[in-house]
Amino acid sequence: MPTTVTIDDDLANQLKPYEAQLSEILELGIREWQARDDSGYSGLNSVLEKLAALPAPEEVLALHPTPPLQERIDVLLEKNRTSGLSSTDQREWDKYEYVEHLVRLAKTSALRKLKASGQ
Repeated sequence: MPTTVTIDDDLANQLKPYEAQLSEILELGIREWQARDDSGYSGLNSVLEKLAALPAPEEVLALHPTPPLQERIDVLLEKNRTSGLSSTDQREWDKYEYVEHLVRLAKTSALRKLKASGQ
């Protein structure tokens, strides 16, 4: 469905080099916009913020994706199995993989701390 949007000249000039990717840019922007009000661990930023707060080992071990985040991951996994990921989807997937790696490192460290303290 074609849509016409009126934007100011400054923004139009910024977007000019990305004209062919405008749909992708809008899709990413909408996804980020929708995620801004999510609470809990539905977005990656909240997971990183939680880890940055240096939580107790038990809190680190309890980290897991919220249902909306897990649902999005499942959608990407299914797309990858069936039709393949678009470049936008692949970038999103890469971000999830990286954060998952960080969470695993944090959980490994938390487990070591608990074992060292005899818990």
